[in-house]
Amino acid sequence: MTNTINKPIKILDIDNITIKKLEENNINFIKGDIADEKKASEAMKDADYVVNFAAETHVDKSINDPASFVKSDVLGTQNLLELVRKFDVEKYIQISTDEVYGSILEGSFKETDNIDPSSPYSASKAGGDLLVNAYYKTYGIPVMITRSSNNFGPRQFPEKLIPLFILKALHDEKLPVYGDGKNVRDWIYVEDNCAGVDTVLHKGKIGEVSNIGGGNEKNNLEITKLILEKLGKPESLIEHVKDRLGHDRRYSLDASKTKKLGWEPKW
Repeated sequence: MTNTINKPIKILDIDNITIKKLEENNINFIKGDIADEKKASEAMKDADYVVNFAAETHVDKSINDPASFVKSDVLGTQNLLELVRKFDVEKYIQISTDEVYGSILEGSFKETDNIDPSSPYSASKAGGDLLVNAYYKTYGIPVMITRSSNNFGPRQFPEKLIPLFILKALHDEKLPVYGDGKNVRDWIYVEDNCAGVDTVLHKGKIGEVSNIGGGNEKNNLEITKLILEKLGKPESLIEHVKDRLGHDRRYSLDASKTKKLGWEPKW
């Protein structure tokens, strides 16, 4: 993240996967589940700020295995919130998603709009958001929520659309596009999202939600064709498949609130 305050920052990461070479980037690492109170306590006991990026995130996986999403996104969040109370953490940010708002055909969602999730993934993230809000109202803990649009960038796990389609195209494999491919997503480069989170962490208001959108709305078919064009591959690799269950048509965020804090996407 961009350091927007003039003091040294030490980062401790707790994650349930194996991450290499973090020590080279001033990041210490604890392998563990955020739903595990002992491991999470080890990570949070001396923390000033907690930024909860941890989540199960892939919609397709959530349709087949909702329980793992509830464990991570709801129970894991609740565990962290309890530890925020215990350790008197200065600030807690919940990293959420535009998907909690549901689909919107015209206009863009503001932070004050109702949430209406469609998939087990977005419902689990909405559940986490509601817990964060409840802990703020009930216990007065210092929380904030950011809701971001679709991220892309280096080393993204290849279950996501862009890296998956790049890899398939490089191997001349079919690119499976759901339905007519006209589902619209707003895309934000990962460093812009992190800069937005950092801005909200240091300049945002406790107890509020902030949208972080890239302003790059494209439908899935446009993204697919762009990847094929850049790689010099034929559009004959596109294969339309049965649409995803509960597939939202369009996501769009109004990020003007976050921009007023001095943030702008650079990519």
